Amino acid sequence: MSVVGPIDSNYGSDNHGLIWGYRFSPGRPVEAITSDTFVAAMAAPIAGTEHDFFWLHLSLSNAASESWMKQNIKLPQAFFDSLRTEESSTRLEFDDDMLVAVIHDVLFESSYETSAVGSTCVCIGPRLLLSARLRPLRSVDKLRESVRAGYAFQSPVDLLAHLLREQANVLSDILRRSTSRVDQVEDRLLANRSSATRAELGTLRRSLVRLQRLLAPEPAAFFRLLNRPLVWISNNDLQELRQAAEEFAAALTDSIALVERVKLIQEEMAARNNEQTSRTLFVLTVVTVVALPINLVSGMFGMNVEGIPFTGSPWGFWAAAGLCLLSSGAVILYLKFMDRS
Repeated sequence: MSVVGPIDSNYGSDNHGLIWGYRFSPGRPVEAITSDTFVAAMAAPIAGTEHDFFWLHLSLSNAASESWMKQNIKLPQAFFDSLRTEESSTRLEFDDDMLVAVIHDVLFESSYETSAVGSTCVCIGPRLLLSARLRPLRSVDKLRESVRAGYAFQSPVDLLAHLLREQANVLSDILRRSTSRVDQVEDRLLANRSSATRAELGTLRRSLVRLQRLLAPEPAAFFRLLNRPLVWISNNDLQELRQAAEEFAAALTDSIALVERVKLIQEEMAARNNEQTSRTLFVLTVVTVVALPINLVSGMFGMNVEGIPFTGSPWGFWAAAGLCLLSSGAVILYLKFMDRS
């Protein structure tokens, strides 16, 4: 199956906010459509097209997109409510016999920085998958690439399952890159070259935790859907969705394991730093204790008063120096004795 018709190669939208639209017909190539084509197809359906379904992807940056959806598509209010927030928690609910979801993904223009996360609002019916976003997202773009490559999608729910798989692939790619960075930090730590790595690990851990916080509820939400599916969702679609949710859950489990590994490395680095600090403090303490008798003796002999011993003696300096050395030696011997005991 191949795609026919004009395809917009950029992320701009038309006057109604539509970035791209596709029509899927059994036994025919996928057709790229415009917003006007979709409205005409829904207003006057042609015989033999009752099994066709559509995917519309709109830009929320275009102020006309929401009004166009309200005027031309019967959508539940829950979907329009989901458009109000950019990074709310994952949502998956039924409303007016349709599936409404808010899912999260890595931004398209990011260089796989895990903190660059956006959301996609999705509404799915028997013949329509409608997605809307504020900024381009990687998984959605990868799903579009699959459509353009001729992947045979059977239903809107099949598109959603494929989108979930693309999310798992993007997350796995992030984890591979993050694991490589953690390996480098760990190698430097084992080689005692761990300088300038604590900040790097801290940034990486915060990014992964934030990504987990946004994505972790997603598999559970889909599993709840599988337990209470809508009547128009076929068993094949449910099976595809279950497999996709399991793949996504496995990727999240890997991310949790990576965060724990980063935490252990941070604890090891903190323990080494504490040990080094303790050694430094011990050396400074020994130097201070050893120098204390010298300071006391030199301070007493340095007082500007009469009656100081050895004041007029030609060997008074050497006597004072010897007294300093004896007192310092006594302190050193005491410290060694205490260390052995």
